Amino acid sequence: MTLFSPKTAVVEREGWDGEAKGLAHLVDGQLDTRHGAILYLEEVCVSFDGFKALNHLNLDIGVGELRCIIGPNGAGKTTMMDVITGKTRPDSGAVFFGQTIDLTRYREAEIAQLGIGRKFQKPTVFEAMTVFENLQLALAGPRSVWASLRARLTGEQRDRIEALLLRVRLQEQRHRVAGLLSHGQKQWLEIGMLLAQDPQLLLLDEPVAGMTDAETEKTAELLLSLKGHHSLMVVEHDMAFVEAIAERVTVLAEGSVLAEGSLAQVQADERVIEVYLGR
Repeated sequence: MTLFSPKTAVVEREGWDGEAKGLAHLVDGQLDTRHGAILYLEEVCVSFDGFKALNHLNLDIGVGELRCIIGPNGAGKTTMMDVITGKTRPDSGAVFFGQTIDLTRYREAEIAQLGIGRKFQKPTVFEAMTVFENLQLALAGPRSVWASLRARLTGEQRDRIEALLLRVRLQEQRHRVAGLLSHGQKQWLEIGMLLAQDPQLLLLDEPVAGMTDAETEKTAELLLSLKGHHSLMVVEHDMAFVEAIAERVTVLAEGSVLAEGSLAQVQADERVIEVYLGR
């Protein structure tokens, strides 16, 4: 995990005085969310060889909200996350983190350091290291792996790791090599590693895919415990899991929002039934 100074990123670029002024609040730990939303996507378009992956997409996520995103394959869900995290640049439209941070001006590493964490469907942990060492590395910053592991932890850092172990329910696995964890436990560990970076917004791509029923239930409890402390965007196909965690659901189809509301509302929408849920 690479750490990056957002303040440095801004002041090194020409013509960014206004952006730097707005970002100063973020560096001090205060993201400007005066209008209640942490993420805005306005009229976002992305095309690949003539195919419109995102087609005038408009979406916003509230501070502390847990929003579920559903939709058929090819609806634009992954492309949307790629745009938010800087992996893909939109052809047009605006993507704002809070009121002042234009994410289209930043690279992936910079966006991660601004406070947006992303978890892909397949867990990516250091399998040869213990659960504790994985979390230690996530806290370590820009040092090399071995320098990080050799460094003496402060009491505050050790307390932070203990709190993370408790949060992701891996306190009894702390000394276990990560490669020996179950699939679900690896997912929880990676979420813990993201939480170590203290992101304000978490993007989770199909977090319960491949999990047992028991692991899925525990994951729902974990994400619900994060709501309010973090804002979460969860892309998922498991409707039972969505029902367990979501107050508000957004349905994407053909690169734009097809429907939005409670799960019951979108499940009753004839357009959603036709393109995604079936009868």
